[in-house]
Amino acid sequence: MKESLTIFKVLKVFFSIYLAGSLFYATIHLLGFGWFQTSSISSSTNGLQSSLPRSETVSVPSLQQKYLTPQKVTWTNAEGGQNHSIPEDLVLSKVFSDAMGPSKVIPYYFRASEIFDQEDVTIATLVTHNRFPVLSRLATKYKGPISVAIHVNDDNTKDEILTDLHAMYKSNPDMGRYVDIHLVVDKFDRQFNMWRNVAKFFVRSDFLMMLDVDFYLCTDFRESLRKNDELMDILRTGRGAVVVPAFEYITEEDGEDWTVFPKDKEALMNIVLTEKIDMFHLGWTRGHGSTNYKKWYQSSQHYKVTDYNYSYEPYVIYKKEGTPWCDERFIGYGANKAACLYEIYLAGIDYWVLPNDFLIHQTHHYLEDTRAKERKYNKKLYDYFREEVCLRYSRLMISAGLWDTPISTNLKHECAKIKGFREVVSRVQ
Repeated sequence: MKESLTIFKVLKVFFSIYLAGSLFYATIHLLGFGWFQTSSISSSTNGLQSSLPRSETVSVPSLQQKYLTPQKVTWTNAEGGQNHSIPEDLVLSKVFSDAMGPSKVIPYYFRASEIFDQEDVTIATLVTHNRFPVLSRLATKYKGPISVAIHVNDDNTKDEILTDLHAMYKSNPDMGRYVDIHLVVDKFDRQFNMWRNVAKFFVRSDFLMMLDVDFYLCTDFRESLRKNDELMDILRTGRGAVVVPAFEYITEEDGEDWTVFPKDKEALMNIVLTEKIDMFHLGWTRGHGSTNYKKWYQSSQHYKVTDYNYSYEPYVIYKKEGTPWCDERFIGYGANKAACLYEIYLAGIDYWVLPNDFLIHQTHHYLEDTRAKERKYNKKLYDYFREEVCLRYSRLMISAGLWDTPISTNLKHECAKIKGFREVVSRVQ
């Protein structure tokens, strides 16, 4: 009896101490004292586990050191078997050397866990901090490979951006399954073409779709492509790109609720007839007019874009290997995407329009003053760029013996619109 009483007293003391300790720990934790705090946000990059930096500012070198131990790119001589290694930083600095710098590119900050078919279509897009919710929604809607370049301002906002990025991954499992994240850390806003190139560079499938993250995928264009042997063969050759037509609600407020967007062409056409929706950027028909929406409304088969305009900037699916990159000299709004697609077109790649698939723009508001100024500067740059790229590709095709082949057709037709072009080319031949 005495023995049982003693054991009871010991247990009573133990539970009292345990209860007091638990209350003490909970109190300290709620008050936020750092020595009991552990970060609940963690990153897994190339097998490394590490917690998110808690300091207010994080230097770019320390960011890389934290999440990516120094990487090497290695070449092996097939005959001699000798390896030659170059630091990843040096390789990437050369790859994106036309952009404003210095910029720190951190590939695969997060790497998707899903394994995809090599002929799948990876959405290649660029995302800024304020568009994180839209990216998360895209991952869940698409359920396919996505390669994203995320710009991180190299200032005291880094912690907030990274914290929100980790929170997004933690809250949506589809992000971890489908999305490769590549960080671009620098002080240069709106380097859209550089960011597009980063997203494309790390695409892990044969084909990619150059897409702005604000567009909602109303239909399953991947399924449409799988069923279309002719378009798949065109994509495989690298001589064609597939256009998914883009739409926009006339009244901005109508485009804010993506849950009510039409899910098939018939439903879309019913809204078109009410004049509540039309081609994207209806006030700038040069941007998407070459898609020929009147023809699309009546088509049940894919068709080729024949009335090309140098301001044409559709959302396209095309082959990763062997296609041109976006010119990184374009900074800010205006002409940047058009310049990408212009060079793709001059390289001998035709545009083909899917007949039953479409995208709709999800309304968000822009800094119109900034956009107007940057458009003015980029318009002047684009005029020079068009002349330059016409002469560059002409010389390339003449030297490669392609001038009298169908590959040069787009170039000859489009560049003939530039004053003095024929005379200059005649001297090169």
